[in-house]
Amino acid sequence: MEAVTPSQEKEAQALVQQSDQGARSPAGLAGRVVIAITLCWSLFQLWYASPLPFIFKTGIFNDTQARAIHLAFALLLTFLVFPATKRSPRDRIPALDWLLAIAASLSAAYLYIFSTELARRSGAPTTMDLITAGTGMILLLEATRRALGPPLMIVAIVFLAYTFGGPYMPDVIAHKGASLNKALSHLWITTEGVFGVAIGVSTNFVFLFVLFGAMLERAGAGNYFIQVAFSLLGHLKGGPAKAAVVSSGLSGVVSGSSIANVVTTGTFTIPLMKRVGFPAHKAGAIEVAASTNGQLTPPIMGAAAFLMVEYVGISYLEVIRAALLPALISYIALFYIVHLEAVKAGMEGLPRSRTRSAAQALMSFTGTFAGLCALGAVVYYGIGWTRAYMGDFAPAIIIGALLASYVLLVKLASAQPDLPEDSEETLTQTPDPGPTLKRGLYFLLPLVILLWCLTVERFSPGLSAFWSTVVMIFITLTHKGMIQWFRKHAIDKGEGFRDLMDGLTSGARNMIGIGVATATAGIVVGAVTLTGIGLVMTEFVEWVSGGNIIIMLIFTAIICLILGMGLPTTANYIVVSTLMAPVIVTLGAQSGLIVPLIAVHLFVFYFGILADDTPPVGLAAFAASAIAQSDPIKTGIQGFTYDIRTAVLPFMFIFNTELLLIGVESPLQLAMVVVSAVIAMLVFATATQGYWLTKTRWYETAALLLIAFTLFRPGFFWDRIFPAYETFKGTEIVQGVETLPENSKARFWVSGENLEGRTVSKLAILPAGSVSEGTERLREMGLELIESDNHLVVDMVGFDSPAEKAGIDFDWKLESLEVPADRLPREIIWIPALLLLGLIFLGQRKRRHQLAS
Repeated sequence: MEAVTPSQEKEAQALVQQSDQGARSPAGLAGRVVIAITLCWSLFQLWYASPLPFIFKTGIFNDTQARAIHLAFALLLTFLVFPATKRSPRDRIPALDWLLAIAASLSAAYLYIFSTELARRSGAPTTMDLITAGTGMILLLEATRRALGPPLMIVAIVFLAYTFGGPYMPDVIAHKGASLNKALSHLWITTEGVFGVAIGVSTNFVFLFVLFGAMLERAGAGNYFIQVAFSLLGHLKGGPAKAAVVSSGLSGVVSGSSIANVVTTGTFTIPLMKRVGFPAHKAGAIEVAASTNGQLTPPIMGAAAFLMVEYVGISYLEVIRAALLPALISYIALFYIVHLEAVKAGMEGLPRSRTRSAAQALMSFTGTFAGLCALGAVVYYGIGWTRAYMGDFAPAIIIGALLASYVLLVKLASAQPDLPEDSEETLTQTPDPGPTLKRGLYFLLPLVILLWCLTVERFSPGLSAFWSTVVMIFITLTHKGMIQWFRKHAIDKGEGFRDLMDGLTSGARNMIGIGVATATAGIVVGAVTLTGIGLVMTEFVEWVSGGNIIIMLIFTAIICLILGMGLPTTANYIVVSTLMAPVIVTLGAQSGLIVPLIAVHLFVFYFGILADDTPPVGLAAFAASAIAQSDPIKTGIQGFTYDIRTAVLPFMFIFNTELLLIGVESPLQLAMVVVSAVIAMLVFATATQGYWLTKTRWYETAALLLIAFTLFRPGFFWDRIFPAYETFKGTEIVQGVETLPENSKARFWVSGENLEGRTVSKLAILPAGSVSEGTERLREMGLELIESDNHLVVDMVGFDSPAEKAGIDFDWKLESLEVPADRLPREIIWIPALLLLGLIFLGQRKRRHQLAS
């Protein structure tokens, strides 16, 4: 078994450095200046997120000012640490880059320096404003090329060309165009473009979470999560690969980058996977699939979760709730795929340091699970009780309890052996779970604080990240010294401070690409709002797809994959969701499918992430292949085959939103949704791997795919046997409305002429209210109707009523009303599907026995 050589690890780390932190590491005074700038950026973000400015009534920045300073730091560092070309020096900063860095930074800071003057002349920019805007735009595009490569820069230039060349475009996408002055003002001086929502999210939320992850990593939490996963799973069949899946999911909390996740965990996991029998390209592919899925895992999800809060207009907790089940079943399926690969190849896991009986293993698992549940109950109810009954003393009591817990957990950790820092020491046997788990339990405290602030206190994501980062800073400064003190060893007093400085600088350097990406994506968003292409896209996509929502979703997925090959996930998500999310919702309604906006945004996000392992460009696959010493294209293709399960999920939750826990109203329904989704994904994984108890035959594979589809979408077949709705037309609609239960939803098919003069027909869902009389119910919905030729026509729409919000206008026609039919539950279709699954199981078991004999 060959371990990771220094050259392999260096090659992988270099890829992360170039893609996430910049390839230039200047020495001497220039290097110290770069470190000072990164520290200042991190300290500014901590100050801005904290309540201190309002306590001391100084250093208070509004949103626009903070965004300007945020981008100024990002641009300044981009030109200092990202070389212009491959031949540019890496150990020093050329004079030209200093000049470009200062010019770009000042162009961004212009909105802060002259914020008062710009507010006074809003809408009337001066020549100096426009010169600054033009300079800033050009330098932002160059910074994008350096930090992220040409693709995002090219996309931004295409949208700029479209902004100015509207009159010369084909009729289907033509517009009247925009002047240079108007475009520069709109994109740079206002908050509609570069300084819009995307960079606002980067400023308010993302930086703090990236910094939090960097502090966790520097303190050793990343290594702790990896070692815990190995200790629990390394002894199973293909154990190192299963540990890679779990540790990559845990590392997703620490790292928002698929590439960094691959290198962080892959240095440990890939050599171990190769040791137990995985081919090099499969070992790399498993790590790629696990690491790319790390960004799908709540609560962090890179920057996307926070962007969805702003774009969809729902709370952070609702985003996490919607993303939770798909991420969970995706990881369970990957874990199962790894198991099938190990069984097919007859692999074993790593030997254990000491053997345990089944009863001991069960007791250990049960005890650990019960302990975690008890800890959660103590935290939730204990702190809740403290807050309720201790009044003003509650914060002091909570802080005291937190400190006491930290001291006890560090004392517990000091009694355990140190965790190995490199893969060489973990190659021989599986670590003992008990000591490994106890060695870093205190790393969970900042995560507990984060989740507590988000879910119980309902703080904003930015403030929650601030308090958890404060706790993490305290841990970084003290934990190593306290462990040495408890062990009665000499204490290195400066080690904690050095770790803190490294974490602050690393967090800022990790943010450079995200800051630049969100700013450049703002050019695309600004071009969309300036030109109105969002409305044009509906017609264009409808023409391309022929109005078929499946084709439209495939078209959107392909766009995400193509753009994602060159764009960071965040920028890809911003660009495609801005263009396509409204289109999918609109055309879905015209097809009779009400698609929640969060489902569309998650659809775009999923396929943007999948681009990280999509050949020929997937950078995560290149990072993994550098460690595994495998062919990057072969690794990427294998990784994508493992990720087919993730590619199927978005299509499923578009048509069955219960997978996003939307409309789930009882514990029984929740249990049915979770269990059916997990079984469906495992069956799908079995079908795509071509193996269950033994190798599957073609008809078994077809049957397994049918079973998985039925479990994911039980309504597809059931609705054809028993129609889901009873239809009322014409004047019968009033009587139909009266049959609806109180506070239910009314499904109307409506048609009429829209603002563009086109006749549209779509599905509108309105609240039925609590009154029983049909006409009064319709009036509560905002609909005043008149009868014309045995049809109901909208005479007036109430201001700010549900009907107006649904896009219904006067003179529109109510074509029909769909009332839920009285029928048996659609889940009954699961019974024949599960019976068929049982028959396949029996057939495979019989065939396996025959092969064994």
